[in-house]
Amino acid sequence: MGSIDHQTPTKPHAVLIPYPAQGHVTPMMQLAKLLHSKGFHITYVNTEFNHKRLIRSRGSNALKGLPDFQFKTIPDGLPPSDRDATQDIPALCASIRKTCLTPFVELISKLNSSGEVPPVTTIVSDGVMTFGIKAAEILGLPVVTLWTASVCGMLGYLQYAELVKRGIVPFKGMLCSVSVFSLPLKPAFNLYSFSR
Repeated sequence: MGSIDHQTPTKPHAVLIPYPAQGHVTPMMQLAKLLHSKGFHITYVNTEFNHKRLIRSRGSNALKGLPDFQFKTIPDGLPPSDRDATQDIPALCASIRKTCLTPFVELISKLNSSGEVPPVTTIVSDGVMTFGIKAAEILGLPVVTLWTASVCGMLGYLQYAELVKRGIVPFKGMLCSVSVFSLPLKPAFNLYSFSR
């Protein structure tokens, strides 16, 4: 790949980061394809574990991408496990919350300094990957939060503590951690949250 000529207008560059589960990866990929079709340069970020699983299931060429649609990875912070195992969801949620911010910020900084791709212009973060919002704040980038669940599911997450308090949800182990899912969505009924 050659370097980008900074004298000519460059494509907008969106970095997308889904939660590493199929119900999150699939809608985020659909959004990435839509943005790409509208002229965006795309960097789609998976966890290393999920990236390897996708390559095994779809073949080594499946994630090679195009010059303006690339795949990158960040670690999820969990120790290596059986390559075909399902990751422990509570451990994954806790690890992502604790460890993904720094590698994600470093990845975006590396993209911006490479000279091989347009500068990152926005981050599209899965609603439960709240470190994406923090990374955007650190880097001074706009962020779009994609909620991949249904509106009913989103409202359930947002009102989870109240549902437990009222006894409507009879157990507290349903989600990894309420704090992982507490999002600064404004207003609460929007599927997407835009901020600068």
